[in-house]
Amino acid sequence: MNIETVGVIGAGTMGNGIAHVFAKNGYQVVLCEVEQRFLDHGIETIRKNLEREVAKNKLTAEQSQQARKRVKGVLDRKELAKCDFVIQAATE
Repeated sequence: MNIETVGVIGAGTMGNGIAHVFAKNGYQVVLCEVEQRFLDHGIETIRKNLEREVAKNKLTAEQSQQARKRVKGVLDRKELAKCDFVIQAATE
């Protein structure tokens, strides 16, 4: 099985970190949350962390931009059906 798209349920500390690593390594990521404010915060954290890596010369600006493009934020769990692999990083 070839994994191209990864779903991450939960955009909190663990979820956005998982999404960040997958996106940085070339995977398409569907980041799913229950409320827009949580999703926005998770995506903003990913952006800041990628920028920090650019500042430390661990990534180029182009690599950072490409990683950000790979992350799709969603509120509808049905979007996860398109994923090859899904990780739950949300409280129950």
